[in-house]
Amino acid sequence: MRILQAVLLLIALVAPTHVWAVEPSEMLADPVLEARARALSKELRCMVCQNESIDDSGAPLAHDLRVLVRERIKAGDSDQQVLDFLVARYGEFVLLKPPLSWHTVALWGLPPGVLLLGALIILVDVRRRRAMPADEAKASLTAAEESRLAELLRDSSTS
Repeated sequence: MRILQAVLLLIALVAPTHVWAVEPSEMLADPVLEARARALSKELRCMVCQNESIDDSGAPLAHDLRVLVRERIKAGDSDQQVLDFLVARYGEFVLLKPPLSWHTVALWGLPPGVLLLGALIILVDVRRRRAMPADEAKASLTAAEESRLAELLRDSSTS
C-alpha cells in the first residue's frame, strides 16, 4: 500500500502542471459556456509565454484574458465576437493561428519557401555532380597537386 501511495505521489509531482492553469474560481457554472470558453482559450496566445495558449498558461495576464473571455461569453457574445474583440484590443498576435493575410504571408509562406529553396539547391547540386565527367574532376588538379596526391597514395600503400 505504501508503494502505491509513493507511486501516486511521484506521478502527481511529475505530471505537467499546465492542466491546472484554469483556476476553479474562473470557471463558469454553465458547462456549455465553460466548454466554449475553454475552446476559445486554446486559440489565444499568452502574451507572456508567447507559445502557449492562455488555457495552458499560469501567467497573471493569461488569467486576466481567461476572465475577460468568460465575461464576454456571459455577456452574450458569439465566439467570433470574442475573438474580434481581443484582436481589436491586442492585435492578431493574440491568435495562436493567425489568418492568412497580406501581412502574415511571410509567417505562412517562409517555412515552405525555405524548404523548397533548399530542395532546389540540393537537386541542382546533385545534377551538376552527376553531369561532371570523372576525367574533368581529375583534370581540375594542378600538376603540383597531382604529384602530392601520388606521393600520399604511395606512402599509404607502403605502410
